[in-house]
Amino acid sequence: DCALWDFDAKCAGVRAWQLAGLAEPGRLITACTIGVASPQAMAEAARNAQSPLIKLKLDGGNDLARIRAVRAAMPRARLIADADESWTLDQLRELAPAFRECGVELIEQPLPTDQDEALRGFDCPVALCADESFWDSNDIDRLCGLYSVLNIKLDKCGGLTEALKAQKRAADNGLRILTGSMISTSLALAPATLLAQNAGFVDLDGSALLLSDRNPGLRGEDTRIGPPHPTLWG
Repeated sequence: DCALWDFDAKCAGVRAWQLAGLAEPGRLITACTIGVASPQAMAEAARNAQSPLIKLKLDGGNDLARIRAVRAAMPRARLIADADESWTLDQLRELAPAFRECGVELIEQPLPTDQDEALRGFDCPVALCADESFWDSNDIDRLCGLYSVLNIKLDKCGGLTEALKAQKRAADNGLRILTGSMISTSLALAPATLLAQNAGFVDLDGSALLLSDRNPGLRGEDTRIGPPHPTLWG
């Protein structure tokens, strides 16, 4: 799907954002993902990254200590907590107020996907984001009332066409968007930069986790990415 957008844009002599009827994209601040480790190690990784937006992978263990350590190391950074389906509802009830005190803006996929309904009626003090529970626009009706944010990944929904459809349908239902990615080169991330222009959260650091990337890539010398050069995509 994304290759077809690139092909059509090059045949028409325009950019993909123009074909999509979107505004010209600008550079984006993307989250820097910190993997699960000890509180001290995660704090050190966050300090070394010096990113204004940090996503912390969690596993249901010593998660509050991890959040507090990173917050102490990076007092002004925005924080996203990704529980990766590792919590129970009781853990969410216990941790969410403390996470809010630490300035965490988003908790991603706290419960296993088959336990989503447990969130219905739960007034969480931190916004909840569906990741593994959300694939494409067909899931939106089911998730309304459970989550307030959806993680749209082109890898999950099948490409830019469905991602744009899901983004519009989410907005129509009062849901915000996190534009996410898998570990991938800039070629896979490039179409997502169009989607991310109107996202509340951007998590497109997949190419930063590779030993090497395509050239030209999306990353500059700071924490921002994109938009893609036409020789890369679109």
